[in-house]
Amino acid sequence: MKIVQADSPFTRKAFLKVPRVIYRNDPHWISHVDQEIRAVFNPRKNQTFRNGDAARWILVDDQGDLIGRVAAFIDRKQAERFDPPTGGMGFFDCVDDREAAFMLFDTCRNWLQERGMEAMDGPINFGENDRYWGLITENFSHPPYYHQNYNPSYYVDFFEDYGFRVYYEQLIYWRTLTGTLDEKHLKNAERFSHDPEYEIRRFDKKRFRECAEDFRTVFNRAWGGRDGEIFKLLSKERAVEIVRSMKPMIDEDLIWYAYHRGRPIAFLITLPEVNQIMRFIDGNLSLIGKLKFLWHRSRTPCTSVFGIAFGIDPDYQGQGLAGALFKAFGDRAVERGQYRDVILAWIGDFNPRMIHIIGSLGTSLFRKMATYRMLFDKEAEFVRRPIVP
Repeated sequence: MKIVQADSPFTRKAFLKVPRVIYRNDPHWISHVDQEIRAVFNPRKNQTFRNGDAARWILVDDQGDLIGRVAAFIDRKQAERFDPPTGGMGFFDCVDDREAAFMLFDTCRNWLQERGMEAMDGPINFGENDRYWGLITENFSHPPYYHQNYNPSYYVDFFEDYGFRVYYEQLIYWRTLTGTLDEKHLKNAERFSHDPEYEIRRFDKKRFRECAEDFRTVFNRAWGGRDGEIFKLLSKERAVEIVRSMKPMIDEDLIWYAYHRGRPIAFLITLPEVNQIMRFIDGNLSLIGKLKFLWHRSRTPCTSVFGIAFGIDPDYQGQGLAGALFKAFGDRAVERGQYRDVILAWIGDFNPRMIHIIGSLGTSLFRKMATYRMLFDKEAEFVRRPIVP
């Protein structure tokens, strides 16, 4: 076997090809979009390169056939928040061969150690944690949602046998949209609907920049700066960039905001589960791929949605806004007649308050994933991700 750095046009193309080789007979796998993966490793498109670096490799067997891939990266702003300094690895795909997997892990570890890191998290993304983040540890019998990592069960043994330990679990919930909310949430929704100081309003593409700013306001109040290990304060530019990246998928009926006296105080952001269409595209949104996407979308519209963000200003938590937002979203989605269920992705086990809120909405646990951490010093004390206060 031989490790080859993916630093040429040929090897970078091979890096994208590896999952197609590994999962070609797996009925559940759906390819990530090649253009989006390239963007992760493009310094002109990924702002994380301003404070970090990344490298990627492919693994070939003695016959020259592709059998694995991996990437390692350092976000120095994040690394410095950890004790010990911690880098990341991700985009791991490998045949069912322990030696091959360990060779890929060794490559990441060596690269990170050479750059002063003393631990590595994985599998994670070189960038935002709403995509390409975590390893499936329970429920391998369903396809991934858009931007979710996918892996067979034998990956869990690879990580744990190598010395990775669960740093935190990522919990993913599911709910049918036709189910009735419990009485408490219905009463809260009714109360907000009759209070003139509050407004529950759906996303408006014509107010694109205003909606992006409202998102930023609530996000920074709810998360930004409170948990620097996971969430960073959003700038105006970054908020616009995030909302713009979602724009091709946005269905206005699936995104809802709450306001108090005109001040944004909460949001619920869900998107059509486009992997129901992406499975026909094979991960290439070239011009032909885009035409295929449009054709399949016209014939087979998405019936599921996935929730990617839910936040409430701390001053308004515990007042029932979750039920009010979810009722507005659910009523409109059911009225449309297109959508049947929603997947709520992912909530860390370090956030018991959010787990309680989501559970109260009548959801059930659909899938578990995990973010692993490996300390290079085997004698060092391992500490799991602290609970959010």
